[in-house]
Amino acid sequence: MPNQTQATRRPSVTDVAKHAGVSVGTVSNVLNRPDSVSERTRAKVEQAINQLNFVRNASARQLRSGEVSTVGAVVLDIANPFFTEMARGIEDRLAQDDHTLMLCSSDENPEREARFLRLFEERGVRGVIATPSHGSLDSLLRLRDHGIDVVLLDHTSPVPDLASVAVDDVRGASLAMEHLITQGHRRFAFLNGPLNLPQCVDRRDGVFRTLHAHGLDPAEVLEEVALETLNADAGDAGVHELWGRSGPRPTAMFCANDFAALGALRALRELEVDIPGEMAVVGYDDVLFASMLTTALTSVRQPMHTLGWTAADMLLSRRSSGPEAEQVEFEPELVVRASSA
Repeated sequence: MPNQTQATRRPSVTDVAKHAGVSVGTVSNVLNRPDSVSERTRAKVEQAINQLNFVRNASARQLRSGEVSTVGAVVLDIANPFFTEMARGIEDRLAQDDHTLMLCSSDENPEREARFLRLFEERGVRGVIATPSHGSLDSLLRLRDHGIDVVLLDHTSPVPDLASVAVDDVRGASLAMEHLITQGHRRFAFLNGPLNLPQCVDRRDGVFRTLHAHGLDPAEVLEEVALETLNADAGDAGVHELWGRSGPRPTAMFCANDFAALGALRALRELEVDIPGEMAVVGYDDVLFASMLTTALTSVRQPMHTLGWTAADMLLSRRSSGPEAEQVEFEPELVVRASSA
């Protein structure tokens, strides 16, 4: 009776060769250069592979060839559908070149992000795609200096020799505010996230620029609520904080992402506020659920899948560093629905 080690040992190329009655080199040719082997011999080897349930060892193959087929990606919060859809775009592009994705969520925590980046380097990934959780890019620049290709995702690069794929968030916030202003609103709430995130800084900039462009003083017409994180619970809490303030209440609310807007809508319903009669609400990202809510959410659409796909394409085609580093910025689009109409 075979011992446990023998019973669970994975069949090797040598096992396949013995079973098929051919050399190890012939099995290797069938796996890597099938056109160089006769049809009859190839059929014998494939039959042996199937009978033995042989699975090639990709790690060993990568070590022999010097090619790495894994890409690491770290985003802020994979629970957010915005990042989920971007990750799908990355994965779809990587799959075209038989690459795999190692995906991690930093939870907007710089220490957690740094730990994952060290893990990527230790694993010898082909490259890294990252949405930084704070202003410093030191860890990513160190990876790049160690020869690992890096692409910033949903983050405009501050340096010319580092690739990035992003959306014009200043423009996106301006679209949201222009819409609310043209609807006749003159008192606004802005649920924004932490200002260590460049996206939140840019969206805030767009809000303020648009108000000034219409002759409105933000100090007089805008109630800004700073959320510690951009999720539904934080959006809910932000509305309750707003309701606890004194003075005239706003009639329109812009949320820095759809997750926060989801929580805001929940809180407004609890407070029996009519949407959009008493409060118009606009989100940002246009994730899948935005159009499915009981009161469909007006939102600033980002091309999520395209962002991820483009970042992965940059990395695989080595357009991510040096003088040839690309910095792509997409234009956002406002999608008007019932929450603000």
